Amino acid sequence: MKQPAAEPAGASLAIAMASRRGGRDRNEDACGHWGWGKSAITGPVCCVLADGAGGHGAGDVASQVAVSTVLHAFAERPACDPRRARELIDLANQAVVAGQSTSEATRDMRSTLVVWLGDAAQASAAWGHSGDSRLYCFRGGRLLTRTRDHSLYQAMIDAGLAEVGNLRGHPQRNILTACLGSSEQFEADVVAANHELLPGDAFLLCSDGFWEPLEDGMMEAALQEAADVQSWIDALEQSIARVARAGQDNYSAIGVWYGSLKETPPGLVGRQYSSISNSTEP
Repeated sequence: MKQPAAEPAGASLAIAMASRRGGRDRNEDACGHWGWGKSAITGPVCCVLADGAGGHGAGDVASQVAVSTVLHAFAERPACDPRRARELIDLANQAVVAGQSTSEATRDMRSTLVVWLGDAAQASAAWGHSGDSRLYCFRGGRLLTRTRDHSLYQAMIDAGLAEVGNLRGHPQRNILTACLGSSEQFEADVVAANHELLPGDAFLLCSDGFWEPLEDGMMEAALQEAADVQSWIDALEQSIARVARAGQDNYSAIGVWYGSLKETPPGLVGRQYSSISNSTEP
């Protein structure tokens, strides 16, 4: 993998990650990021998170393949736009499909995926996903938008057959209608246009084991109280620990801050926003 090139000081992104096994025997989540700098990233950056499935231990293989494929490909050509997000998701799917033929154990492996691309110097971001791993976008400490799950229960909600409020406890909430590992009819959603970054913007990429115990208001409250992105992720982890039950699912998250909440332009703090539309077009 190519090493990131040095960037001049200026506007920057800060990133924090967490990935835990929970109450399971193995961690089938994987996550990572590529960018220049440890505490302040000023150039192009890629964050990626995956939640594997498939039994026989292959779920962790699928998620690791997906994450490593995205990061290596982005390092070769670090562009931050919807087209590049689509390309990276497609490459990850192809890699998981190719891996299915390597052994009997990996034959049925699948994985969710969520990819976030950002460039602090350009004040621009783009993202896409497949499955029920989510991306949340916050502005002024309030939720701006999040990705739509590719799940049976979400399809029921869309058809008017189920209530949003019942999603977290429904037995069919984890039945996916799309994920990595399909050579035909592969589905992914990518934002239709670049998202303009404003100081104080925050993003959360997370697996279902992370978001299921956390209501949107809990995420907002922790964000508004946090001094930095690491303390935000730490606070959310603590909230999960307080409600965790035996057999708690793997849970993983990546937090991204552009500047700090205190830098949010006047008039934007606490304002509600409509969702950014998603598109499956390349």
